[in-house]
Amino acid sequence: MIAVVEYETIDGACPFGTWFEGLDARAAAKVRAAIAHIETGNFGDVKPVGAGVSERRIDFGPGYRVYFGQDGQRLVILLVGGTKTRQQRDID
Repeated sequence: MIAVVEYETIDGACPFGTWFEGLDARAAAKVRAAIAHIETGNFGDVKPVGAGVSERRIDFGPGYRVYFGQDGQRLVILLVGGTKTRQQRDID
């Protein structure tokens, strides 16, 4: 099992959680399923985007993305989520 945790800023904000809370029920279920697969070691459709950050692509709706970093083989840190149209802004 891989531990998956949310990144928290110094002031206590959780960008991923904020994004996730704004999703509709169907999109949230797809994102939850993708995270569950990561927890079992099945990263699926993942692409590195630079500076140690990768994106898990979810082929649903506008093309959801979950951005994460990995600390060793056991811990994945969820940074933020977005869509294909916001991809470059999310990465920056």
